[in-house]
Amino acid sequence: MNEYYELLGVSETATDEEIKAAFETLREKYREERWLDGEAGNEAARMLTKIETAYREIVASRKEQNTNTEGDGALEEIARLLKEGDLTNAQTKLDDCNERSAEWHYLQAVVFYKKNWTNDSKKQLEIAMQMEPDNLKYRNAYGKMNAKNDYEQQAARQTQNPYSNPNGMPMDDGEQMGGNACSNCISCCYTYLCVDCLFSLCCGCR
Repeated sequence: MNEYYELLGVSETATDEEIKAAFETLREKYREERWLDGEAGNEAARMLTKIETAYREIVASRKEQNTNTEGDGALEEIARLLKEGDLTNAQTKLDDCNERSAEWHYLQAVVFYKKNWTNDSKKQLEIAMQMEPDNLKYRNAYGKMNAKNDYEQQAARQTQNPYSNPNGMPMDDGEQMGGNACSNCISCCYTYLCVDCLFSLCCGCR
C-alpha cells in the first residue's frame, strides 16, 4: 500500500482531502501530457493509469479500515449497554451491525440469556465457538450454561419425585431429611451465580 501513497506524493498519515487534492493535481498533469508526441505521451498515459489505480486502492483501504473501526466500536457500545441492563437498545444495535463476528454472536447470546432464552443463547455461543474455537471466554460461558441446564433438569426430576436423588434412585433417610436437597440447592445457586457473573463481567472483553 505504501507504493500507492508514494505515487501520489503523499504520506500514509495524509488526510483524505490531501490525498484527493494530490490525485487531482497529478491527474490533470498527466491528462495534458498524454497528448505529447512519442514516448513522453505514452509514459504520461501509463502514469495516469497508475495514479488512478493508486487512488482507488487507497480510498478502498481507508473505507475498509473505517468500517472495521466502527464495527469494533459498536460492539463495545453494545457490551456497555448490556452491563447497564439496556437490552432493548443493545438488541437494536446488534441488528444494525453488518458484520456478524464471533463477538457479535457472543453478545447476542448474552442478550438471549438475560431474557431467559437459554436455548437461543446456547446456539449463539456455539456459533461463536465455531468461529473462534480457542476463545476461552466463549468456552467458559458455554460450559457454565451447560452446567446450569443440567441442574435445571435435575431440579425438574426432583419436583416430579421428591423422594428420589438427582440420579433417580430412592433417597435414604438422611437425604429425605434435607441433607442432599440442601446440597443440590447450594450447587444450583452457585452455578447460576457463575453464569450470571460470566456474562455480566466478560461481555466487554476481547
